[in-house]
Amino acid sequence: MIKAIIFDFDGTLANTLPICYYAFQCVFNEFDSRDISIEEIKAMFGPSETGIIRENLSNSNKDEAIELYYAKYSERHNQLVTPHKEIVDLVKHLKEVGLKIGIFTGKAKRSLDISLKALQMEGLFEVIITGDDVNKPKPDPEGLLKALSLLGVESSEALFIGDSDADIDAGVQANVHTVGVQWLPDYHSMEFTIEPDAIFKSVTEFIDSMKIGVTNEC
Repeated sequence: MIKAIIFDFDGTLANTLPICYYAFQCVFNEFDSRDISIEEIKAMFGPSETGIIRENLSNSNKDEAIELYYAKYSERHNQLVTPHKEIVDLVKHLKEVGLKIGIFTGKAKRSLDISLKALQMEGLFEVIITGDDVNKPKPDPEGLLKALSLLGVESSEALFIGDSDADIDAGVQANVHTVGVQWLPDYHSMEFTIEPDAIFKSVTEFIDSMKIGVTNEC
């Protein structure tokens, strides 16, 4: 029986990858005079945004670069990120039927808070684990195991939904059921090198599967 569903955020709950790419490109252009591609940015993913900047920026003014990242992320968020009503309704529905809902994301808390507020998703999640809360980023399962512990569920009772290989890898290592999604315009992995238990290309497909295969016990 599935009692908890834990979501990745970027590319899974919200189409925030474009704003992430934009903010990183601004930072590397401003501080390293370097034009980086989306593929180069994707290759850096794993640590939080602050970790990515500290590990990959050549310029020594890393604190200033981090502040620029958040400034760009915030000022262009409403232009580059469109709320996805279907996903918000899905999360609310899952809560209404009694499932415990959480987030495990590599994002830093600061940028996640900006997005949750802008997308009116605050207060929907019982547990949130960000890149600031772990010592080892995805694909290490540390954050996922923390989320399970805080939610009070066994790994066999949880589902982890993500859009990247790192998400599925973390889920497999944590022994949870895994779902790969490609239901937003921008997502991380075109193909999963580690096969999830299921793959969905639309929220509707996922909802239909839930009606058949997921129940909850109080």
